[in-house]
Amino acid sequence: MLMVTGKVWSAYLILALFVVAMATVGAITYKKSKSLDGFLLGERGMGGWMSAFAYGTTYFSAVVFIGYAGTFGLSLGLGAVWIGIANAIIGSLVAWLVLAKRTRNLSLEYKATTMAEMFEKRYNSGHIKLYAAIVIFIFLIPYSTSVYQGIGYLSEAVFGLDFVWCVVIMAVLVGVYLFAGGYFANAVSNFIQGIIMLIGVVVMIVLMLKAPEVNGINGLKKLIDSGYGFFPSATETATEYWFDAPGVQLIFNILLTSFGIWAVPQSVQKFFAIRNDRAVVQGSVISTVFALIVGGGAYFNGTLTRLFYPQAPADTSNIIPNILLSNELMSYAVLGLIFVLVLSASMSTLSSLALVSSSSVCMDIYRGYIKRNATDRQVNVLARVLCFVFVLISALFAIFEVDAIVTLMSLSWGTLAGCFLGPYIYALYWKRANKYGAYVSITMALVTTVTLIFVFGAITGGSTFSELVTLGIKKSPMIGVFCMAQSMIVTPIGSLIGEAVSKKRFESAGKAA
Repeated sequence: MLMVTGKVWSAYLILALFVVAMATVGAITYKKSKSLDGFLLGERGMGGWMSAFAYGTTYFSAVVFIGYAGTFGLSLGLGAVWIGIANAIIGSLVAWLVLAKRTRNLSLEYKATTMAEMFEKRYNSGHIKLYAAIVIFIFLIPYSTSVYQGIGYLSEAVFGLDFVWCVVIMAVLVGVYLFAGGYFANAVSNFIQGIIMLIGVVVMIVLMLKAPEVNGINGLKKLIDSGYGFFPSATETATEYWFDAPGVQLIFNILLTSFGIWAVPQSVQKFFAIRNDRAVVQGSVISTVFALIVGGGAYFNGTLTRLFYPQAPADTSNIIPNILLSNELMSYAVLGLIFVLVLSASMSTLSSLALVSSSSVCMDIYRGYIKRNATDRQVNVLARVLCFVFVLISALFAIFEVDAIVTLMSLSWGTLAGCFLGPYIYALYWKRANKYGAYVSITMALVTTVTLIFVFGAITGGSTFSELVTLGIKKSPMIGVFCMAQSMIVTPIGSLIGEAVSKKRFESAGKAA
């Protein structure tokens, strides 16, 4: 039930200010994007604050606030907070310390502007660039489409705005400021959106804690006493399959969300654009604090849902919005802020995905294979157009709910990380890593993903093709984790075997000559 006080115009005002701010970003940053390097990487001049916020806002999309937090909060209670803590420590702090400096230096050494291009030059193989670029394109479009999910319900509740129009507005906004300002516009808008996310998540926490069902610290005590504390005993119930146990699901989701961010192209590209080593150190601290507040705060909000719903409802997708909308302390101004929070989380991730997809096609495929002598100006124009096109394509897929795209959404994060984690990490730290290991990792991840979908589908009771796929897709966090672990194992094995075979062929050719 909607229990909102105040005037609805205050929500419209907040939304209007946000729209104006995003349009202004595109206009102001246009000059920074005239060169190709400026459009794709902001001329590699991003400081610690900008880089950290760009990384953090790309990390946490609306899915976390609307879906994941409520779902895991209901099943795990305060235990779900561990996901947010792990995201901050492993997905942000450790990721920056392990990856940022080396990635920046390697991209500078090879003058690479995309992850696929870095693979090409590091592994001395043009075909690996094409292979990686195709995989990135195939899985980032569905991921972009999924970003639109979760915003529709709030748009209808706050403004009476149909989901389709909300998608169109978001797509046009992102497309315009990316077309105009490229990476720099993306970074500046991410910074603004990050501030909104920080404020919004704090407001959400305050509203939740003040709700009569929670009643501040009393609600936390109630959760702990009922077995839903940080180490929830109430979730230790028997399940038909060991991998369905809440504790196991928690572990797999921690691993997927904390390590998956290490190797998805939209996060890796943030390291390419960092200005210097000082910015790396600064960014590692800021990104960790940001993740702890935004990610940890989102999951903390989710844990409180158990106090509102002692018995979990069948559909948990909109459980947090429902709770907030029924809060008697809610005003239209606050509701507008929360809507802009979710919109910011969506747009920041969407803009990063569109930019990465665009750069993969224009640099890795167009200039790499279709027109090798294309000028920077030609590629720059194409990149701008593609950013807009990719945003609109994702919007259309979201509006029409294309079944194949919906299926790929659930797999995109884990599959991409499973393809690239090994080739990326070993490229930074192991000189003997080569193209053979990279090929094996990408191919095995794709094969394993498809295989495990049908295996899990069969194990959990599927019989027809549709049932096998539907049930198997539900285990996408486990599939992603298996693929990431596999990548770290097969990449060095493939590299060593490929090196030995190549050496043997070379020696045989020498003897024949």
